[in-house]
Amino acid sequence: MEIRDFLIDEESTMIEAMALLDKVAKKVLFVVSDGKFVAALTDGDIRRWILKKGNLEAKVKNIANYSPKFLYEKDKDNAKEYMKKYSIEAVPIVDDYMEIISVTCWNDKKINNRKKLNVPVVIIAGGFGTRLYPYTKILPKPLIPIGEIPIIEHIINRFHKYGSDKFHLIVNHKKNMIKAYFSEVEKNYGIAYIDEDIPLGTGGGLSLLKHKINSTFILSNCDIIIDEDYEKMYNFHIKEKNLITMVCSLKKIKIPYGVIEISENGEIESMKEKPELSFFTNTGMYIVEPKIINELEDNMPIGFPDIIEKYRQAGEKIGVYPIGESSWMDMGQLDEMENMRKRLEYDE
Repeated sequence: MEIRDFLIDEESTMIEAMALLDKVAKKVLFVVSDGKFVAALTDGDIRRWILKKGNLEAKVKNIANYSPKFLYEKDKDNAKEYMKKYSIEAVPIVDDYMEIISVTCWNDKKINNRKKLNVPVVIIAGGFGTRLYPYTKILPKPLIPIGEIPIIEHIINRFHKYGSDKFHLIVNHKKNMIKAYFSEVEKNYGIAYIDEDIPLGTGGGLSLLKHKINSTFILSNCDIIIDEDYEKMYNFHIKEKNLITMVCSLKKIKIPYGVIEISENGEIESMKEKPELSFFTNTGMYIVEPKIINELEDNMPIGFPDIIEKYRQAGEKIGVYPIGESSWMDMGQLDEMENMRKRLEYDE
């Protein structure tokens, strides 16, 4: 990785910074002004800004930490000890003119060395997968292969690396195929199957988990992978004392046309050539308190977003955990499924 991959100008936008953070995958950027190191910007800085201000067009200089950690070249041999002391993933090495001459990264195996994330995971795996026809004419959506293993096994493996070993699969459509598949898989985690007799949507099936889950849990659709720090998400949820935390991804869409706004008198008010829209969207992953399960009406079909809206209107605390666009992989449609396959094959 080149030094320039870590550098961003202080006049750049927050969206540009998020895209670069996704590329670097070290959770920190080094901010420069006229080529000199002036500040640091982490994914946490951006997340706090979004949750406080909600402004996606902010400049890096409005968000960055202008009292950053760094080492002079004469002290670079102490970089590992310095990063451990301040719990940072990378430190810039600068010369006497504050120009970055190298970057030292903490290359430990973060996931394998984590504390056990003892959190049950519920996966909604009972849908018909109509958007993925004709694949789902033969296979249930959770068993559609992405590389050598099905999507649901990719999801479980990622959670398992963080320490989760209790999985609850809400199944309906072609459920016996799902059960048969996992009966043949060598695994050191437990799977409990929750049978839906009738389709209950992405939320209603949770009513079948009463008296089975009595602690904070993670809820996930069966066609997404979130490439993020699950432990950090969980800790954020607990710290904020949310009833539900929705994991939301930045999404950028470029309109391939010139957009015209018309005034009240029928004249052109403004013209924008191929504008790019930026917003946050629901990924289909949530951290949830067990109260949700206990208060659900039995066997009543409902979507989980409808459950969220009900509690939001009742004044309950519903939080958002924002992530970068490349951290969300969704195979809900055929073209996105192919993108996921290429990404996972490259990553693994």
